[in-house]
Amino acid sequence: MSGSSLKFDRSALGGWWPLRLVACLCFLVGSCDRLNSRGPLKEVRLGYFANLTHAQAVLGVWSGDFATAVTPAQLSTQVFNAGPALIEALLAGEIDVAYVGPGPVLNAQVQTHGQGVRVIAGAASNGVLIVARESSGIKTMQDLRGKRLATPQHGNTQDLAARHFLRFDLGQDSDDNIQPVPNAEQAGAMSRGQIDAAWAPEPWGSFLVARAGAHVVGEEKDLWPQKEFTLTVVITTPDFLADHPDVVRKLLQVHRAWTRRLAEHPQQYVPQLGSALFALTGKQLPPGVLPAALTRIKFTDEPLMPTFAALANWSYELEATMQRPNLAGLFDTSILQSLQQADGAPVKEVARASHDRSN
Repeated sequence: MSGSSLKFDRSALGGWWPLRLVACLCFLVGSCDRLNSRGPLKEVRLGYFANLTHAQAVLGVWSGDFATAVTPAQLSTQVFNAGPALIEALLAGEIDVAYVGPGPVLNAQVQTHGQGVRVIAGAASNGVLIVARESSGIKTMQDLRGKRLATPQHGNTQDLAARHFLRFDLGQDSDDNIQPVPNAEQAGAMSRGQIDAAWAPEPWGSFLVARAGAHVVGEEKDLWPQKEFTLTVVITTPDFLADHPDVVRKLLQVHRAWTRRLAEHPQQYVPQLGSALFALTGKQLPPGVLPAALTRIKFTDEPLMPTFAALANWSYELEATMQRPNLAGLFDTSILQSLQQADGAPVKEVARASHDRSN
């Protein structure tokens, strides 16, 4: 189905369009003093979400591993609800390295003409549930037609996937029934009957089942041909990567260590994840949520480039971007590859085996 009949609505992107003009100019003219500095860093700024699909960031910060790795620089962190806000902060020079989904990365690639962001590693694949409240009348994915469906934020990866499914799989003329609701607020909105369903990354999908009495309608992975899609990647800016490859290498070493632990023995880290997520969100996850959610996620250091190609087509079809994103130059996994060569194969193989055993 062609996307030519869709109307481009900038306001529907919730502030995502345009990205801060100053941020874009920063990368186009190279005038940001901090990014151009090649001296030792005093501070390394990391952005991520309080999601289980960002578990390496959550545990790497909570354990102090990232802070130790960047010493003598200080580590500072910023937690975001969804990708568009994080990307805006990255391009504005407010954070240096981040964990984020591929959808907002593609938007940044277009808006900065390929000069604003680099994908340096993968982090997680799958791990997205579509859940519905019991009285919604939703039993299958087809029943989502016309229902009030929550996604974390306009323009984030789940939002893009949900809009594409409604338009091109269900044939809806409009996706106005999709509502942006922060992950931590979706249970309350569902309990009050303000939303019928949610397209939610873990552990928030399992949280809605446990706290709001929702039921699982489907998993996003089942909509993908190979039953796998990348959900979280590690990114930085071209300038930070060029100026501070040593810092990037240290961060990726910690990232790979946690990826391997989570891939091999995910249930072992349930207590730490529970404590860390509670500290970040102030919400205590009900018993059983994290163990269940972990079985739906594959932790991997591979960015799964085919996912980006598919999402690039989706974003153009939905007119979320005014041109089809060009992936040229987006990936720079040279440091990751050197680490893989030094200590073994990509973690994806371990993650796949671990996930299969857990099911």
